[in-house]
Amino acid sequence: MATEFQRRKVEAMFEAFDADDNGFLEEQDFEALAARWGVLPRVAADPELAARVRQVMLGWWRHLASVADTGGDGRIDLDELLGMVDLLPSMPEAVTATADTIFDAVDENGDGRISRTEHRRLIDTWHGLPIDTADVFDRLDQDGDGYLDRSEFALLWTQFWISDDPAEPGNVMCGPVPETSHT
Repeated sequence: MATEFQRRKVEAMFEAFDADDNGFLEEQDFEALAARWGVLPRVAADPELAARVRQVMLGWWRHLASVADTGGDGRIDLDELLGMVDLLPSMPEAVTATADTIFDAVDENGDGRISRTEHRRLIDTWHGLPIDTADVFDRLDQDGDGYLDRSEFALLWTQFWISDDPAEPGNVMCGPVPETSHT
């Protein structure tokens, strides 16, 4: 059962993924998500990376549809998505498998590091609009070097999708977690 903190985090991602704002996640929402990611400079310039990004986004849809679409109607509501929360800790490799592709998509200059600006673009791309990030990057950048390397990113990515501990920095990987639930 999702904690209140996890609910707020998942609810924020649900809203970000629900491209047509109809209250359900459907395959076309993940197509729209892939299209949003496709305009990132490095993704737009690299057909192989664009294909990987698309594969990750649609792979998420296929996995969600197979596990969370309890109604079998090709639509996932928030409660069905929240049902996935308990399953995520048992599949860390599925969660971390997407981290490399997302890292490559966001690392615009290919230097093997995510800067504050690149991370900001990750958040805005997820949400499809600018989001106030406040001190998010400072929380993520645990060593204070001004960048996230690939291993830091993978750890934070996993924390975001799996953790129910508000103190873990990865929980703000995709932006601040809302203080209250919308439901």
